[in-house]
Amino acid sequence: QVQLRESGGGSVQSGGSLTISCAVSGWAYDIYSMAWFRQTPGKEREGLAAIARDGITIYEDSVKGRCTISHNNAKTMLYLQMNSLKPEDTAMYYCAAGPCFPLWACSGSGAYWGQGTQVTVSS
Repeated sequence: QVQLRESGGGSVQSGGSLTISCAVSGWAYDIYSMAWFRQTPGKEREGLAAIARDGITIYEDSVKGRCTISHNNAKTMLYLQMNSLKPEDTAMYYCAAGPCFPLWACSGSGAYWGQGTQVTVSS
């Protein structure tokens, strides 16, 4: 069973930087990629950045050029480095691991999810 646990969220001022982390324990044969999503109340979950098993990364336009997804060699930690943060980046951020790449291409179906970490960006 795969378990994911996010950490590192918090409050930051507009223009600032933050790196959030996700500890990954366990593994499953159908894990092909990992990703970061975010969600705000009343809105659909939004895929942001994904990294495939072979290290290929992909970013949505909303974060392209401002965020970097990475993991450690053992794939037990997933990171999202965020720069030039804006108030509209305020959301609950989730990490996920699953069978397709990027995970939002299969609507997160079959994915494992963490509980989320809150990021708040003040103007």
